[in-house]
Amino acid sequence: MKFAKLAILASAIAATPIAAHAQSVGDTVYGNDGNPIGTIDSNDGTNAVINTGKYTASLPVSAFGTSEKGPTLNLTKTAVEAQLAAAQAQQEAAIAEAKAKAEAEAAAALQAALVVGAPVITADSQALGMVDEIAGENVVIKGEDEMLVTLPVNLLIANPDGGLMALANHADILAALQAVGG
Repeated sequence: MKFAKLAILASAIAATPIAAHAQSVGDTVYGNDGNPIGTIDSNDGTNAVINTGKYTASLPVSAFGTSEKGPTLNLTKTAVEAQLAAAQAQQEAAIAEAKAKAEAEAAAALQAALVVGAPVITADSQALGMVDEIAGENVVIKGEDEMLVTLPVNLLIANPDGGLMALANHADILAALQAVGG
């Protein structure tokens, strides 16, 4: 009977989560293999930031257990860093995908807006003129004073109003024209 009571007690202890020890900044966190994973950089009471030396990650304090050495995780440093590397790669891929999508959308918007007669403003919102001619990778813009300005297509973007915006301010464009004798 004594053996049965001990077995029931052992089961109850195993089923009860170990109370997370108050991880203090600077504490070393150990893995389930007894080796250090990293140190606690910060703890707001809900999440603790662990630094492995290679990665930094925020984990809920409930993920930590305790041992005689200090706070623990039920993983090894290798497993933690592998999971963080995978998460970082996934995040970088998502960022690259979003960037490529945004660039494709911007290029499509530019192509749609790049038509003869489209108004062109400068980065400082001054009227530059209207598209007079599209010559390959260059766009000729005619100002109100009949002044012609030739800009490479890569210096133009579509603005939200459906027109075009030069990626330079008015004064810089005029200074560049004077420098080349235009």
